[in-house]
Amino acid sequence: MFLKKSRIALAQCSAVLGDVQKNVKHHLELASKAKAEGADAIIFPELSLTGYTLRDLNNEVALDPSTSPFLNDLRKLSNEITIICGGVERSKSGGLYNAVFIFEGGECKNTQHKIYLPTYGIFEEERYFLAGNSVKTFDSFRLGRIGVLVCEDLWHPSLPYMLAYQGAQLIITIAASPTKLSIGKNAIAELPANYSTNNEHHIAYARLFSSYIAFVNRVGVEDGVNFWGGSEIISPSGEVINRASFFDEDLVFVDIDPNAVLHARENSRHMLDENLLLTQQLLAETITLSREGR
Repeated sequence: MFLKKSRIALAQCSAVLGDVQKNVKHHLELASKAKAEGADAIIFPELSLTGYTLRDLNNEVALDPSTSPFLNDLRKLSNEITIICGGVERSKSGGLYNAVFIFEGGECKNTQHKIYLPTYGIFEEERYFLAGNSVKTFDSFRLGRIGVLVCEDLWHPSLPYMLAYQGAQLIITIAASPTKLSIGKNAIAELPANYSTNNEHHIAYARLFSSYIAFVNRVGVEDGVNFWGGSEIISPSGEVINRASFFDEDLVFVDIDPNAVLHARENSRHMLDENLLLTQQLLAETITLSREGR
């Protein structure tokens, strides 16, 4: 399946920490608004259903996205608009995952678990979450073939690389990226350094993989830390198509055109000319050298 022509809404929002019901209500409001604006899909930030700084609340908000009664209305609304959001998923073994839920056609069609869990500085995700161990594309009947990552995962080039060569022409990352800037008026007026760094990465990936890159970051304040927003989508040729505001909730729209992917790959063939078998060979050699301490 290829990418489909569609309209996507980036729902840059905050969350009420630990209150799934209130957050679901906010999701429903934004998704209904996006649907009224002609969107085929809406994308929310990382842990949008729960808030980020959960700590011991993780066990209280963990759920099964396919059966949880808290998500009945989201599943129902996904008959009209595809909903991609973040939550805490409990595994069959009882462990917890920082996860992406993809609701479509009245059910949870797919989940993706965060693989690289930051545990440094203000981050402590390994204390609470199991690490995911797989990344795969997903065939959405509204969007076509897409790939989804969670925040830190986009900082590891191997993951968007894998998704691109599995056929994803739209790579989505949901994030809860914080900044230590104060939230005073002077700070808000400035361009966050976090954005400049992330934006450079997004443009590079879009050009290298000749694919759309969508990044949806949250806003709001938790535990003395504020989240900077700046959600954006980059074209396959590396231009910022649309960007949300900084520090404030926002809902922005982007029209996805599959022809933009084809044009980017016609103009520069590096994506098409990649030798995956050579990559496999070199990776195996690199692993051997690493084990030998060389």
